[in-house]
Amino acid sequence: MQLDENQKKTVAGWIEEGLDLSAIQSRLESEMDIHMTYMDVRFLVGDLELVPKDEEEPEEPEPEEELAPADGPTPDNPFPAPEDPMGEAPLPTDDVAGGGEVSVTVSPVTQPGMRHSGSVTFSDGVKCEWHVDQYGRPALVPQQEGYRPPEDDMPKFGQKLEQELRGVY
Repeated sequence: MQLDENQKKTVAGWIEEGLDLSAIQSRLESEMDIHMTYMDVRFLVGDLELVPKDEEEPEEPEPEEELAPADGPTPDNPFPAPEDPMGEAPLPTDDVAGGGEVSVTVSPVTQPGMRHSGSVTFSDGVKCEWHVDQYGRPALVPQQEGYRPPEDDMPKFGQKLEQELRGVY
């Protein structure tokens, strides 16, 4: 739907007042009898090169150095990146202490509701299932309850999983 110049100025005024996209959508319908989807309103505002109140990015507080992230896997980050991903020496693929290697396989048949799934064998020889859900969230499902993979294996697992999934696309 095309708006005339007067209508565009009115929408710009609503943005200046601090209205969000849903409020603009409601006012377009009630005051101008223009029916638009939320996405259409979003495109309209983008075309007018305006930034509505609900799309402004909130300022993130500066992280305190005392609250440095943990080096190992956490529930929020099960596949932590190595400390220096662009470093001189690549991460070793063998776990010297366990003598084993981390190996990842992608299942040709994906579990229902998942984007990808497969299995991983850690350096200690324990095999676990893994999956990535439709939102891109990875999960590790050990066969033994309470099992925790060796800490050094998690970055290797993340790297190998990424390499395997690159081949899928």
